[in-house]
Amino acid sequence: MTIPSLEQLHALGARQQPTYDDPAALAAVVDRLRTQPPLVFAGECDDLKEKLAAVARGEAFLLQGGDCAETLAGVSAENVRNKLRVLLQMAVVLTYAGSVPVVKLGRLAGQYAKPRSNDFETRVTAEGEVTLPAYRGDAVNGFEFTPESRRHDPQRLLDVYNASAATLNLIRAFATGGYADLRQVHTWNTDFVSGSLYGQRYEKLAQEIDKAMQFMHAIGIDAEELRRVDFHSSHEALVLEYEHAMTRIDSRTEAPYDVSGHFVWIGERTRQLDGAHVELLSKIRNPIGVKLGPTTTADDAIALAGKLNPENEAGRLTFITRFGAQKIRDGLPDLIEKVTASGLEVAWVCDPMHGNTFEASSGYKTRRFDDVIEEVQGFFDVHRALGTWPGGIHVELTGDDVTECVGGGEELTDADLASRYESVCDPRLNRVQSLEMAFLVAEMLRLA
Repeated sequence: MTIPSLEQLHALGARQQPTYDDPAALAAVVDRLRTQPPLVFAGECDDLKEKLAAVARGEAFLLQGGDCAETLAGVSAENVRNKLRVLLQMAVVLTYAGSVPVVKLGRLAGQYAKPRSNDFETRVTAEGEVTLPAYRGDAVNGFEFTPESRRHDPQRLLDVYNASAATLNLIRAFATGGYADLRQVHTWNTDFVSGSLYGQRYEKLAQEIDKAMQFMHAIGIDAEELRRVDFHSSHEALVLEYEHAMTRIDSRTEAPYDVSGHFVWIGERTRQLDGAHVELLSKIRNPIGVKLGPTTTADDAIALAGKLNPENEAGRLTFITRFGAQKIRDGLPDLIEKVTASGLEVAWVCDPMHGNTFEASSGYKTRRFDDVIEEVQGFFDVHRALGTWPGGIHVELTGDDVTECVGGGEELTDADLASRYESVCDPRLNRVQSLEMAFLVAEMLRLA
């Protein structure tokens, strides 16, 4: 399969791209990236595709989560461990409640670029109004509001590559080195329940899991699978120079794979059928996703599936819906019904974050925990009514005790946002809110 050149992709009117002021420096960085070792391997991508095929068939559930936008400064053992820990904790609860395998997919080791509504940002400073390029993620420019920081710098693509490699090394060590031991993860959940304000609501499920663990121990089950987990990486494929440079031909199959991550997705702003991002991802063999917002029609979705998955391969394509709590029950049914009637092999996943963002009176961008849960509930209700499988959730979260989303058991308010608002882009669920979500979604899964 022929991969279009960067020139051909940009000729399609590529959206949400950096504007570099030094073409020679950019070319040098892209050439350097093309010589770097792969961050992931084609066989690992194929393994994930098989797992996602089970999700599409209703035999597994996808848990995808991590930062809205990773930062280069955030690459540390503690940060990576905390994110992995909360995802593992959530997965244990969902696995037991759903009685199906949970596919664990991190929104990390590559999530360094973000689409923006506006190319520029204006702030009032001591010198008056200042307008600078918008922050597009550490892959493009810096968060600090200065001309030097906001310049689109191609060197950052190499920095992102190196940071992603370090993150993946840490994840692989944690996932296989005993940190992910099922018994240890369950102990963490038991501690959470005992200390949670809403612990009684979750205690019954936690006790059931505890009894199951005791039973396995009593009959001598001590398999290696209980001490390690399969964990894959994902990010939005946004900056074309990076994704194109990291696309390689697999020596086993002679097929192209984007080896920057196991799973890459196309965002709501870049899913044009004749656009550069759809064109590039239609050529790679990774499992891929597409974000679908409330303006998406069933014809749009069917056309995207025809372009991105012409062979209708199970596990290849995931539709990630992001409607908002108030729109999902009205907009999702027609989409699912017509796509299903077309015979398309698709995994359906709910992103309950991006349709529920608003600006608080304090000026912080935030989300209500209740809105996030309501969208997931709507997602499950629609699938239950149609007899289809609610395949998973795609959540922006962190393992840290940040204060970015209001509500939840901690009853965070607008006034609390300033306490620990650390996201450089969109608000994330903190550790407590993430675990509360896992228990609430577990209740939905039991009825699915």
